[in-house]
Amino acid sequence: MKMVSAGTTFCCLLLFLVTECYHQRSKLHPKVGDKIQGLNEKSKTRDFPGQCQGNCMNGSHCKQFCETPFHGEIGFTCNNKRWQKSNETCTSLTVQTLFQETNGISIYEPSLSGSSRFSSDVLLSPSNEEFIESAVEGIQKKCPDDYACIINSVRSSEVTSGNIAFIVELLKNISTQLSSNINRRKMQSFSTMANHVLNRSAISNWAFIPERTTSSVLLKSVNSFAENLNISDEPENIVNEPFIQTKGFRINQNTQGKSFNFSMRVPDNEEDVQGTVIIPWKELQKLPPASQAISIAFPTLGQILEEAHLHNESLSRQVNGLVLSVILPKRLKQVFLTFEKINKSHSAKAQCVGWHSHKRRWVEEACETTMDVMDKASCRCNYTNLLMSFSILMSPKTFPNKTLDYITCIGLSISILSLILCLIIEITVWSQVTVTEISYMRHVCIVNIATSLLIANVWFIVASFFDGAARSYSWCVAVTFFSHYFYLSLFFWMLIKALLILYGILIVFRRMMKSTMMTIAFSVGYGCPLVIAAITVSVTEPRKGYVRAQACWLNWDDSRALLAFVIPALTIVAVNLIVVFVVAVNTRRPSIGSSKSQDMVTIMRISKNVAILTPLLGLTWGFGIATLIDSGSLVFHIIFSLLNAFQGFFILLFGTILDQKTREALKVRMSSLKGTSKIEENSTYNPNHGSKLVVRSR
Repeated sequence: MKMVSAGTTFCCLLLFLVTECYHQRSKLHPKVGDKIQGLNEKSKTRDFPGQCQGNCMNGSHCKQFCETPFHGEIGFTCNNKRWQKSNETCTSLTVQTLFQETNGISIYEPSLSGSSRFSSDVLLSPSNEEFIESAVEGIQKKCPDDYACIINSVRSSEVTSGNIAFIVELLKNISTQLSSNINRRKMQSFSTMANHVLNRSAISNWAFIPERTTSSVLLKSVNSFAENLNISDEPENIVNEPFIQTKGFRINQNTQGKSFNFSMRVPDNEEDVQGTVIIPWKELQKLPPASQAISIAFPTLGQILEEAHLHNESLSRQVNGLVLSVILPKRLKQVFLTFEKINKSHSAKAQCVGWHSHKRRWVEEACETTMDVMDKASCRCNYTNLLMSFSILMSPKTFPNKTLDYITCIGLSISILSLILCLIIEITVWSQVTVTEISYMRHVCIVNIATSLLIANVWFIVASFFDGAARSYSWCVAVTFFSHYFYLSLFFWMLIKALLILYGILIVFRRMMKSTMMTIAFSVGYGCPLVIAAITVSVTEPRKGYVRAQACWLNWDDSRALLAFVIPALTIVAVNLIVVFVVAVNTRRPSIGSSKSQDMVTIMRISKNVAILTPLLGLTWGFGIATLIDSGSLVFHIIFSLLNAFQGFFILLFGTILDQKTREALKVRMSSLKGTSKIEENSTYNPNHGSKLVVRSR
């Protein structure tokens, strides 16, 4: 009886152990398609409130060890005589804890991979006494089909900076060493771990990870792992986590235009934000018989991705939509995307960008903004192995201030009217003021300066219609080219005025023919700007670096195309000021000879005109450069807008109205017009004496 009882007890104990083992296995390896419990719960976070002791000198550093059971360090930097946390490596995750539930007993603390920075020991599995040298090897031995044996350990870990770095390194090793035969279950397990570190509660801790490339490594690991995913013939919602979604379907040449539609909740937003990826039918014609397309959406990654150092970027570039990754066949080179904006304010202009995995930054030349309205933006993006993720940025250089708009509209209206009036006056007094060669060329310069600025202002107005919803990249390039060309022409005709001054002073005995002077003037005034504008567009446009994403004007951030305007303009300003100085030195002695004296008077009038207009133009574009250096200064933008908008009025005032000869000729012309009108009036009321009056007037 004792033997039976003992046998029964042994069987019951064995049955209990088998049952418990089965439940434990089910816990570690959930069924495919089942949602792991707790994924929607907020990830656990920990704040390490420790402070450094001792004197706090600005710029000094100190370190503290992490609290148990975490290991690692917390770095502090003294700023404004207060210790502030600068970095953190506190982690509770090791390969020991990853497989703790699987092994039951842990002995050593191994590394993620053989050469990982976290630890370099090995783990001894008590069941079969095998050494596990890395987390990847442990996965291969314990759960190679779905990676589920490490999910609970990852999910239960607190999202400290050290744990985030550990998990990203783990995902990187899995994507590089376990990338063959990726199925739906593996993708779900991989995404579950990525979802844990992408949780909105973990965002603040990403800033304290010492390795600044961690966020870029995470994105690259997810994209690389998804590249090896095999999907079925039916469209699939492969991953549906709160902070990462993956969809895929099979495509071929006969497939109609396909699209991926995502709807996800972003931080600090009560409603879901939409995102759409569209594969155009034209691109599908390039496909082999059987291919597949995969897209991944991230709602929080935009706040985490840290760009490599950007020179001359005084403001951060804020992502204003979902981050959408696409994995397409190599033959496909273009994709369309539509992003709903997170910030839907009127001033939130969109800038379509692609994430360059090698440069580790958003690049504007990867995409073209095809539509930009208040709540969404559409993009046409180029797809390559280095450009697989796309989003929209909110331009930091757009000011939500109506003052600039009012100044520009009012000033531009006054400028255009002033230039038209200037041309009318020049036409009216042309025969009276163009007596000598010098005076003739002076007024040719004024007419062409006014014409160039007038046409440039018209193109400026046209450019305003291509911002926002009506924006077309090709038209924007054309508008930018002509604006660049005619603004340059304005400055080169100012240069001709300076050269005319030198000609009048230095060349005394030999004079050029009027036709020769006109040929040289028009060649310099319109030929040189054409060469500069053509070279600029031909060099920068192939790399999509010619125009800005937020406005139809020369690019600055990527290609420095704006220098093709700034350098010639400011060089001409400097030359003109030097010429004015030369005139001041060389005209102290009076000239002999009436003709020469008359020319000298004209030269002095030109010099005064150049001396006034040149500083105004130089000051205008000097503030234009200041807006680039300190793009956040509203004062610089207002001053630049004021000076730029009233340039036409300055030309009318200082080039025409304040010129004594022009005013006298205008008075004579107006008097003759009044005299003619009186004669006609008298002729009308005195028909018998009309002929006599006409004869007398002659």
